[in-house]
Amino acid sequence: MPLIEANGLDIEYESFGPEGRETILLIMGLGAQLTQWPIELCDELVTRGYRVVRFDNRDVGLSSRIERDRAFAFSDAFFSLASGKPAFVPYSLDDMAADAVGLLDALGVEKAHIVGASMGGMIAQLVAAEYPERTLSLTSIMSSSGNPLLPHPRPRVLSLMMSPAPHARDTEAVIARGVKTYETIGSPGFPTDEETLREWVTRDATRAYYPAGVMRQMAAVLTNGDRRPKLRRIVAPTVVLHGADDPLVPCAAGEDTAANIEGAELRLVEGMGHDMPLALVDTIADAIVAAAQRATGVKRGEDEKLLPLQAFAALSVAGAEQKTSEVHGRADTEASVPIADTDLVPGGLALPGAVADLPRLSVFARVKLWFARMVARLRG
Repeated sequence: MPLIEANGLDIEYESFGPEGRETILLIMGLGAQLTQWPIELCDELVTRGYRVVRFDNRDVGLSSRIERDRAFAFSDAFFSLASGKPAFVPYSLDDMAADAVGLLDALGVEKAHIVGASMGGMIAQLVAAEYPERTLSLTSIMSSSGNPLLPHPRPRVLSLMMSPAPHARDTEAVIARGVKTYETIGSPGFPTDEETLREWVTRDATRAYYPAGVMRQMAAVLTNGDRRPKLRRIVAPTVVLHGADDPLVPCAAGEDTAANIEGAELRLVEGMGHDMPLALVDTIADAIVAAAQRATGVKRGEDEKLLPLQAFAALSVAGAEQKTSEVHGRADTEASVPIADTDLVPGGLALPGAVADLPRLSVFARVKLWFARMVARLRG
């Protein structure tokens, strides 16, 4: 995975699909690495016609760790906030939104479909509100509006989140806590088996384990406040996806988010908790693509062919044959290439290898040539 400088930081990212396509930028949540965006989801979005970029936020994974300025104590910040006093925090969610935009700058992406999960959803909301010129669409997943009157996490979840993190040297304890976290906040209607959970947790713990960064990110979340005034400024087409059974961020938070973004579509998923089980990859992809299509229309996926056979029915055989002069005599040889039954799949279009290998013809010209020869063969 490449490392790139963005907003004055080193950001680890991964890109899927051709660079010329519209980009979907995936922003992950609290303490979560880019790997927690399922590779299956990335592949699905590529199949549907997009480029996908996922990355490690600052202070997590392989991106820059913010170990500067004066010492930060999360407990001091928490109690300052609880007493209504200002709290020192190393950075804000607005800084993290600027990281996301900085990554787009570094990648040369002018505008993107912004997608965020949990804390990443909060960051995505800020990108859409503060950088409308960079935002094609917004998908906010299992996130919140910051409304202080919303329900809190369930006690057992809050207790787990606030418990001390195991020491890095205690690998088994780190894995056990990770598995327990998944099981506690996961989707009751779409449970992931324990073996898979252990594989995911081991993968992430091996890649990077940095509890101090999680505390700083949590402080950024707590000090961000009520985002509803900013949500009301969002003009990008928006879909809000939330689990009806989310124990960490209750579904009322998703409902409030959608209510404060004009024109937002709310999608509540029964049985979904605060995770991304593989069984819901299509559901999540549907939500992201629904927002994207509202912004820029339907895209042609990888599995769709260049043009349907019907589009070539009106092409001139003579016009196609004229292109053969560009290959300097190779047309006579290629004309004898047989057309197999597999080349005539209804609704599809497969070029015979010899025709597809004509290097000096454009793809369009090669297809025209193939179609012309097929028509001539059928007539003969």
